[in-house]
Amino acid sequence: MISFISDYTEGAHPEILRRLTETNLVQTSGYGTDPYTLSAIEKIRAATHCPDANVVFLVGGTQANSTIIDALLPHHGAVVSASTGHIALHEGGAVELFGHKVVTLPSHEGKLAPEELSDHLRLFYEDPTWPHQAIPGMVYVSHPTEYGTLYNHDELAAIHDTCRQYGMKLFVDGARLGYALASPEADITLPQLSRLCDVFYIGGTKVGAFCGEAVVFPQGDAPRHLFTIVKQHGALLAKGRLLGVQFDTLFTDDLYLRISRHAIDMAMALRRLFEHKGIPLHIPSPTNQQFPILDEEHVRRLSGKVLYEHWERLPDGRHVSRFATSWATPVEHVRELETLL
Repeated sequence: MISFISDYTEGAHPEILRRLTETNLVQTSGYGTDPYTLSAIEKIRAATHCPDANVVFLVGGTQANSTIIDALLPHHGAVVSASTGHIALHEGGAVELFGHKVVTLPSHEGKLAPEELSDHLRLFYEDPTWPHQAIPGMVYVSHPTEYGTLYNHDELAAIHDTCRQYGMKLFVDGARLGYALASPEADITLPQLSRLCDVFYIGGTKVGAFCGEAVVFPQGDAPRHLFTIVKQHGALLAKGRLLGVQFDTLFTDDLYLRISRHAIDMAMALRRLFEHKGIPLHIPSPTNQQFPILDEEHVRRLSGKVLYEHWERLPDGRHVSRFATSWATPVEHVRELETLL
């Protein structure tokens, strides 16, 4: 059985394993005050070109999303997302649990359209009953999106400008950020991203770490008492060193981008394979998630031999599927898939 079902089915990169073992018996203080975490913070500040950035490490993406949204929004605040956004579909209502409405706008291959966001906010405030509604205080986007697509610089800049116009925060979910940065079609670097949003996170869980996300406030303006808010969300790890060591390793010798590029290389090999076999792609994703449209014969051939996601069924009966590569995907798996097809 070969697997393309997700990008976090493996454990951790061997270099992280080595560092965790090497530092295992060193006694440190807890809650992210250890030297490994402090070193990771400085390396992320250097990589983002934000020397004053606040960096906070949380265990997973859902915790990062719900905690940061709750920390930045007032109780009456709503967050605007694409209809396919992770917070709108696949987080079990975690954002709503803490009292914040998720307002969805149409998804265009996973992305929000800047002009539709602007129109939505204009019409919202033109409605005389707007004070009776949850007030939009944040825009949430994923980069890459849930469909593996990327915002280009102009799109994200336009969303950022709209947020400024309406006094809103822009939050970028970077659960797969490494694969966005490593894509050959990317035109947003890590320092540029830091200038185009109020807060984002650097995903570790899906990019080489056992677990962990590094939440970055580029301007050093994290909300007051964020530590306590994180604790209230059950997201504070006593052994913060476990996250610190991992991110300190990922941001040493460009490891984060190097392993992300491997996933992109494997994804592009998949893309060429599907095209060579005459299998159409539902969306031309430039990142580590590929969405081939499989017919019943393809599904039969792969059944019991390949793990992948069934994304949706088309009216003609064909299957939109998701094949995800990771930092650890062996090239042999791509070759085996070619044989099966």
